[in-house]
Amino acid sequence: MAAHTTPPEEMTAEATEPTSQPNPTPDVSEHEVADRLVRNHVLGAMGVGLIPFPITDIVGLAAIQLNLLRKLAKLYHVPFRKGAARNILSSLLLSTFPVVVTPAIAFSIAKAVPIFGQTAGVLTLPVLGGASTYALGKVFIQHFASGGTFLTFDPEQVKDYYQRMFDEGKSVASDMSSDTSS
Repeated sequence: MAAHTTPPEEMTAEATEPTSQPNPTPDVSEHEVADRLVRNHVLGAMGVGLIPFPITDIVGLAAIQLNLLRKLAKLYHVPFRKGAARNILSSLLLSTFPVVVTPAIAFSIAKAVPIFGQTAGVLTLPVLGGASTYALGKVFIQHFASGGTFLTFDPEQVKDYYQRMFDEGKSVASDMSSDTSS
């Protein structure tokens, strides 16, 4: 029986390639990476809430949330479709309109009122933006981890979970706000 030998051209290719690629997160699970992504985007969303111009903060928040969806999709090996992600984000927010969207828009517009409106907006929008980003991240971590894609996402099916995560996110954002100001 002849021994298997590697052709010389394959040996050369193998010899020049690194034997192992560096892993930026060697002992970190996919779930921990996802939670870190959510946390970082919550902080970004809270920062956008401090923008003093009405509606600009809402546009910035949408961009941060789309970026979070893009990064979570990449982490879970789900093809990212920007149009589908925008539609999902809109649908999810519309399904929670009275609780999430209405106050955010109201406080954003209130920033146009000098002193009182700006103060109310700066005190409220960071927490609302952080909470909605937290909830969005948690919903999509659960969805992607269970094998879901953008095409299989049903906003109505996750509305209650989103609401629970939004309420939890308000506490998380408040705590993060306290931690960063300390």
